[in-house]
Parts: sequence; C-alpha cells; structure tokens
Amino acid sequence: MASPDTSSESLPAATDKEPSRRDVIVIAAGGFGAVGAAAALWPLFDQMNPDESALSFATTEIDVSHVAAGQAITVAWRGKPIFIRRRTEEVIKAAQAVPLGDLIDPIARNANLPDDAPATDENRTTKGKEEWLVIIGICTHLGCIPQGQKPGDNKGDWGGWFCSCHGSQYDTAGRVRHGPAPQNMYIPPYKFVSDTKIKIG
Repeated sequence: MASPDTSSESLPAATDKEPSRRDVIVIAAGGFGAVGAAAALWPLFDQMNPDESALSFATTEIDVSHVAAGQAITVAWRGKPIFIRRRTEEVIKAAQAVPLGDLIDPIARNANLPDDAPATDENRTTKGKEEWLVIIGICTHLGCIPQGQKPGDNKGDWGGWFCSCHGSQYDTAGRVRHGPAPQNMYIPPYKFVSDTKIKIG
C-alpha cells in the first residue's frame, strides 16, 4: 500500500502580507516628512494669532467708585473712547419718558441685547444700574468724537453730547436726536463685575 504523499500538502495561504524593510522605511520617511511640514508651517499659522498686547485690549476693567452722580469719565477700549456717565435720578426719569416716536433711530444698538431691541432708556443701560450709561463715544455720522464729557462742554439741546463736526446731537441716553447722524451711539459689550467695577469686552 502506498503511503500518502505529504510533500504536496499545502498550508493555508497567508492573508496578510508581512511589511518588508522597504515598507517600514517609506512609512517612517512619510511620518518624518509630515512632522517636518507641520513644524515649518507652524510659524505661519502662529503669526496670525493676535499678540499679547492686542489681547490685553480685548477686555478692560474700570473702577467707577470715584465717579459722582452727574460726572462722566472717558476710557479707552480697543482704541475707541468709551464714555461712562453716572446719571442723576432726574436725568434718568426724563430719558425714560421719551417716546420712541420722537427718536431718529428706534433701535437700541446695544451689544448686550438682541439686534432689534427698541431704544428705550432701559435698553440703553443695565437693569438695576440705570444710573450708569456706557457708550462708545463716536458719532455715528462720520466718526468724530462728540463733546459732552467735560464740565463746560456743549452738550446740545438734549443735555447729552454734541458733535461739532456736523452738528449731530445726542440725548442723555446717547440716542441721536438731531443732525445727520443716522444711528444712536453704540453700546459695547460690558457687565458689572461688582458694584463699582465695569468689565468692557
């Protein structure tokens, strides 16, 4: 009887090919190339980020404890003048009594509220802090800085601010009441972090 031929027996075919030395070298070279490209491009992307001096102007905290009722101060935020005025009770009541129909611009222009918020005095201030008006001190006509922050300044017929460039006048809530300015002075994003500190930005 013939014995079975074991020489023709075959093992199951391998389904995964073992990586050769060349494959390992190609993969390693590709990895090193990707890391090198990322390292070369990083300075390009990093230079697009704002530097520390720019970031320091992104927000600012203002101590207003020294500002008495009826007084105003001007501070800088992102290169813009910010008018902060502490209004008296009489001024607040008069500003709240203004009908929206009397306003040239009926929109609040308050970064802390929805874009379509009406320009009531309440929407131009912070609830519970109505005595404090915080606005970007730039005329909305051609970008001049209105008068009205210093004692003796011309505050216009509405007791707020007067732009001597082209005669625009704003009331004590920073709302345009006369002249070519098309919009109320803008209110920046801000909040009270304490009773006497305002964080802008």
